[in-house]
Amino acid sequence: MKVWAIGVSVIAVLIAGYLMWPAEVDMSSPSENTALATVVLPDELSDRAKMGKSAFEAKCTVCHGNNAVGQAGVAPPLIHKIYEPSHHGDEAFQRAVSMGVRAHHWPFGDMPPVTGLTRADVDMLVAYIREVQRANGIN
Repeated sequence: MKVWAIGVSVIAVLIAGYLMWPAEVDMSSPSENTALATVVLPDELSDRAKMGKSAFEAKCTVCHGNNAVGQAGVAPPLIHKIYEPSHHGDEAFQRAVSMGVRAHHWPFGDMPPVTGLTRADVDMLVAYIREVQRANGIN
């Protein structure tokens, strides 16, 4: 009887999760209502981070949203404790861009490689992400 009750409970949780899961999102233009995080921007960005922000806006915003807030049903926020330097170092971003990455923290599916970015571009992109992370207490 106890096993049956646990099984019914698990099924109920799975159904509730499915029903609450966000619908597909139009990835062509990120919108504020799909943001997964609230992000505080730094008062000023370094020159490297400014260049990184341009690269981010050109290549990453379509999935990760404006200022890396993430998008429901599309991609995770990069301004999140999971992406702090001690857990996802700078090289993790390099590898994600060049090779893509298998989904492992979030239920968004695999990230494909991003074309058209050099290692130097990604270094600046990471500088932008790290400066925004620090402005949000992620060190």
